[in-house]
Amino acid sequence: MINSNIPVLPLRDIVVFPHMVAPLFVGRKQSVNALNNVMTMDKKIFLLAQKNSEIDNPNESNLYKYGTVAKVLQLLKLPDGTIKVLVEGIERATVNKIISNKDFISANISYVDTSFKNNSNIKALVKIVLEQFEAYHKVNKKIPIDIVNNLKTFNDANKIADVIAVNLNINLSQKQEILEIISLEKRLDKIYGYLLSEIDSLQVEKKIKGRVKRQMEKTQKEYYLNEQMKAIQKELGDNDDLDDISEIEKKIDEIYLTDEAKEKCKSELKKLKTMSPMSAEATVIRNYLDWVLSIPWNIPTSISKNIKKAKSILEADHYGLDKVKERILEYLAVQKRINKIKGPILCLVGPPGVGKTSLGKSIATATGRSFVRMSLGGVRDEAEIRGHRKTYIGSMPGRFIQSMKKSKSSNPLILLDEIDKLGSDW
Repeated sequence: MINSNIPVLPLRDIVVFPHMVAPLFVGRKQSVNALNNVMTMDKKIFLLAQKNSEIDNPNESNLYKYGTVAKVLQLLKLPDGTIKVLVEGIERATVNKIISNKDFISANISYVDTSFKNNSNIKALVKIVLEQFEAYHKVNKKIPIDIVNNLKTFNDANKIADVIAVNLNINLSQKQEILEIISLEKRLDKIYGYLLSEIDSLQVEKKIKGRVKRQMEKTQKEYYLNEQMKAIQKELGDNDDLDDISEIEKKIDEIYLTDEAKEKCKSELKKLKTMSPMSAEATVIRNYLDWVLSIPWNIPTSISKNIKKAKSILEADHYGLDKVKERILEYLAVQKRINKIKGPILCLVGPPGVGKTSLGKSIATATGRSFVRMSLGGVRDEAEIRGHRKTYIGSMPGRFIQSMKKSKSSNPLILLDEIDKLGSDW
């Protein structure tokens, strides 16, 4: 090891390797003085990376022990007093002692011997590192192809390792770690590991970017096609249809719907947007959505559970029928007590004219519910009650859905009148 004293140039956020040519901008007074000094001597300067780049006047504790002796190739003084300098790394060296004076920092250094025996292990490592670097270049297009081609012409394995290390996208401490590895075999091992890690990272990044790009392209395509369709519909005078669709979309978001109903409505609306307003299917879907959104999903009326009030209403509306009134009041009392009766159905039986229908209306008034009468006399098709499939021409919702819409309440009292005449046509 050869010892010598040499001016030091502290570096921020960069590690300069042997065989590396790098432009540097120098502005600190001590660094400018060090460069001015070497230009009058042999133009050699010792480049040491700082551990903390925010410190303006680094001392020995803030400088790494290993650095690179470099030669100044060009020096250009700029108008603002800073210097642009082009340096070329020559060889590794380690600090024995930092010498500070009022003008600049210098160091007593020992040159590091990186000579090696070119055995089969080194040859094999150089080969696989070059192959991996070529693969790295394919996924990282920032590396010029000239560097890949030039590496194949180098005979010095140290030079190959250092040039590859320079072009790795790793942080400063990792590059410094490679610089400090004296053994070529260990250095090549470390570089190979970083190459594998970087390739994996870039491939994952590429997949993510590709997926995001495809999603964005799909979204942009849908937006473009929708805008085209709107423009065509505008030319055809279909602005009203666009307004209707916007209104339906707004209702779906505003009205309280179950998750299942909301998902179904959005699915049908998506189909409607892609259809011509003049098509039969569009009319069917629009009619279906209108019906779904017109039902009072969560608009209950306030239920009265005042038994005395119910009794007075029943007495005022009907003379006699004591047993019937008593049974109705019993039912209301149980409902008030339990509060969880499911499927509350009352069956009123009697000849025509005794007051079955009016009793139903009185019960609705007494309990504060909306009243809807559904006459079933002469109904022969169960689809009329249950509802038709929406694909049928002239299809309509069932009587129950129609009654719910008519009542404008989600908890009405529905009277199924003339249920004994169901299926009869006389």
